[in-house]
Parts: sequence; structure tokens; C-alpha cells
Amino acid sequence: MRRGSRTIAIDDGLAALLSAERQKHLRPAAGVAGAAEVDLSLVKPPAGALIFPSPGDDITCPRDARSVTKVFSRRAAKLGFPELRFHDLRGTHETLLLDAGVPVHVVAARCGHDPAVLLRTYARRTKKADTTAADVIGAMSKGMLV
Repeated sequence: MRRGSRTIAIDDGLAALLSAERQKHLRPAAGVAGAAEVDLSLVKPPAGALIFPSPGDDITCPRDARSVTKVFSRRAAKLGFPELRFHDLRGTHETLLLDAGVPVHVVAARCGHDPAVLLRTYARRTKKADTTAADVIGAMSKGMLV
């Protein structure tokens, strides 16, 4: 497996979103114009076709990472998050999964980290995690005092 490549599970909603994006790029490749109703399931995309290619007609050309980052930064600033970087979404994703109770080794595997690196670098102490810890200790202490 190529470095940085991994297989992860996704939910039906994200699968539908990615499928719609793929269809958007298959239409021009198949020579289908506009919003014509066409079954694109038989259209074979070119080898190396991407779901999020660079703008233009070549759906095998990847987007420039710096361009994606610049667009993201501009849009985040417009929404009131001038310091938010695209890469920050990775840490947020990992922290939210940990807060939701997803085991550390699962989050680390999804994101391509060693669990120790994940905890040291991305796991953030959040109010929810601290409140959960307090609830657990509270429940344990009640059980001991009874």
C-alpha cells in the first residue's frame, strides 16, 4: 500500500455525496451535456480518474494542494475563522472522534498515526472529555461509598 493510503469505512450519506461528485465529472467524460437524464453506470472513467480533479477537462489531474488551501482559507475567513487552516480540520476530526468515544487505536488507524503520536499531537483536552471523566469518577465514588 502506498504511504498515506488507507481504507476507511464511510456512511451512506458520504457515499452518496461522493457518488454525486463522481457523476458530475463523468458527464463531460461521457459527452453528456447539461442536466439530461442519463444512466452513467456503464461509463468507464479513464484510468486514474479522480473524484476531486483539478478544474478542467482532465479528470485524472489532481488539484493543487496550495490552491485548495488558499480557497479554504479565504472561505474560512469570510465565515469568521481567519486563523483556521485546512490541516486544522484533521485535528478537529480526531478530537471529535475521541470525544465521541471512538477508541484511540481506531482513530489513529483512520488517520494514519501511531496511537502515541495521535495522543501527543492531536488529542485535545475538551470540556466534554473532562466532564465525562468527572462523571465516571463520580459514579465510581458513589459505588464505593454505598
